[in-house]
Amino acid sequence: MIPPLSALQAFEAIARRRSFSLAAQELHLTPSAVSHQVAKLEGLLGVRLFERSARGVELTPAGQNYLHRVANALGAINTATEDLRHGVQDTLHLHCSPSFASLWLMPRIARFRDAFPDISLALSASHVHSDFQLGLVDIDIRYGLPNWPNLEVEPVFTEQVMPLASPEFIRAHGLHTPADLMRVPLIQSAVNVAQWADWFARFHPGERPERMALKFDRAMMSLDAAVQSLGVALESASIGRALIASGRLQPPFGSDMVLEVQGHFLVYPARHAARSEVKAFLGWIRREAQAG
Repeated sequence: MIPPLSALQAFEAIARRRSFSLAAQELHLTPSAVSHQVAKLEGLLGVRLFERSARGVELTPAGQNYLHRVANALGAINTATEDLRHGVQDTLHLHCSPSFASLWLMPRIARFRDAFPDISLALSASHVHSDFQLGLVDIDIRYGLPNWPNLEVEPVFTEQVMPLASPEFIRAHGLHTPADLMRVPLIQSAVNVAQWADWFARFHPGERPERMALKFDRAMMSLDAAVQSLGVALESASIGRALIASGRLQPPFGSDMVLEVQGHFLVYPARHAARSEVKAFLGWIRREAQAG
C-alpha cells in the first residue's frame, strides 16, 4: 500500500526543516494541515515518526529509517517532474567542488557538448557533498579523503602537487632550493589533502614554516593569489594547468619536487551507472583525465 503523496511530502519537509511551521510555509499549508498529514501517515504505518524536544522536532529511529527509504523516491519524482515540465530530456545532473568545476571541467565542457549534443548538462558547484538520497544529482565529483561508504568511488586522476609562483615572484626572491621558501610568504589551501607540512617533510626535512602568509579554502583563490605575486602556493598541477601553460605560474624547482595524491573522485550510487547519460559522462571524463 502506497501512502498519499501529500503525506509523504509533509513528512519529508518536516524531517528536513526540523519544524512543522517551516515545513508548512514551504508547502503553502497551515501548520495544522501539515500536522494532520503526518498524523494520517503515522496512523497508516502504525509507528511514531517524530518526537518534539527542546531542540525542535526530531525523527524517531523508525522515522529516520523511513526517511532514508522514501527521500530518494521523492527526489526522483521531483526531478523527473521538473525535467518534463521544462521539456528537458536526457539530462545529466552533475555536482562538483568549485575549483575543479571552474579550473578543470569548464575549459573542457565544449568537448563534452560536441561529443554528446543530445545530453543536457545541469552543473552545480559547492563544497558541500551531494545527498544522493534526494535524487537530484547523478554524479558528484568530490574532493577529499575517499571515505564515502555504499557509493561507487573512482579517482579522476593522480595529481602532482607542487609549489607554484609567478615568474616575477621567483626572480624577485631568488627561489632556487626548498630552503629559500623559509624566507618568503607561503599560501595555504586549508582543505587540500596535501599540505605544506607534508611537502617540507619530504623535500626539506627538519624545517617547516611557523606560519602561513595567506590561507584560503579554495584552490582557485590560492592560485589567484600566487598569480598576483603574493606568495608561493602548494597546488595541483592538474588544477593549475592552464595557468602553468600560459606562463602565469611556474614551479620554482621544476617538476621533480612533487607530492602525488588522489584528491578528486567520481562518486555515485551503483544504480546510476545504468543510465546512458552517466555512462557517457564517465567514459568521457576518463578519456579527458588520461589525455591530461
